[in-house]
Amino acid sequence: MSTETVAATAPAATAPRRGGPAPRQGLPRPVARTIRYGLLVLFVLIVLMPLYVLVVTSFKSGREIGVNGQWNLPETWTFASWEKAWTALGPSFGRTFQLAIPVALISSLIGAANGFVLSRWRFPGADVVFTLILFGMFIPYQAVMIPLRDVVSWLGVAPGIPTLVLVHTVYGIPICTLIFRNYYATIIPEELIEAAQMDGAGLLRTFRSLILPVSIPGFVVTVIWQFTSSWNDYLFAIFLSNTRNGPITIALNALAGAQSPDYAAAMAGALITSLPTLLVYVLLGRWFIGGMMAGSVKS
Repeated sequence: MSTETVAATAPAATAPRRGGPAPRQGLPRPVARTIRYGLLVLFVLIVLMPLYVLVVTSFKSGREIGVNGQWNLPETWTFASWEKAWTALGPSFGRTFQLAIPVALISSLIGAANGFVLSRWRFPGADVVFTLILFGMFIPYQAVMIPLRDVVSWLGVAPGIPTLVLVHTVYGIPICTLIFRNYYATIIPEELIEAAQMDGAGLLRTFRSLILPVSIPGFVVTVIWQFTSSWNDYLFAIFLSNTRNGPITIALNALAGAQSPDYAAAMAGALITSLPTLLVYVLLGRWFIGGMMAGSVKS
């Protein structure tokens, strides 16, 4: 084929076919951005609507509370409901810190040790042990309540907060182990462990001196998870404690579940109960996502 023939046929081969589908055109960028942010604002408003009702109701007097006026701002802002709620919840507020803080720290530390051993020490049956630990995550709490209460009584653990600390710590070990195992398996380089072994460090020394200092993202995730779970728990609390020795969820239920409930005090009590977990997320939230993503991909 001559050069003239190739030159004559080249434009016809590269030219677009007539009558074909037109290139797909998306929305203009400003329009797409407006729609996206509009949807986000709509979703935020939907989520915040119950919170708005909760807050404004907690500052209302009893005569202002009703279905028809739930969206209205208080005619007279009063803290009487907050004072009543704090009087009812105050004693259990401190007890709940005595529950949530030890649970978060102990279960996170045990989970970190388990995760390090299961990710770096490939002993016979390691996968079986890990599977058995994870099996505890899938047992419904409702199915073990009565046997659990009998076991705790047989162990002689003091009722109330000590019992709840033991139970929440044990039930928090599987999820903490899973998080730390994934974290150590993907983030901690094998060369770091080999260097420690060459220097004569054993497994415990390696974990204490090298692994724990670089485990802060994992601890942030497990501490937030365990603190929130134990603070908000009601099922274990109602079975294993009472209003005299139990956490704040028991007291809140007593405040809101009376025959003639004070709705403003109940709303204020709900806000008081949620403030510690909200504060934990505000202070540690920026590390929480990073810690969750740290063990999700292999570097």
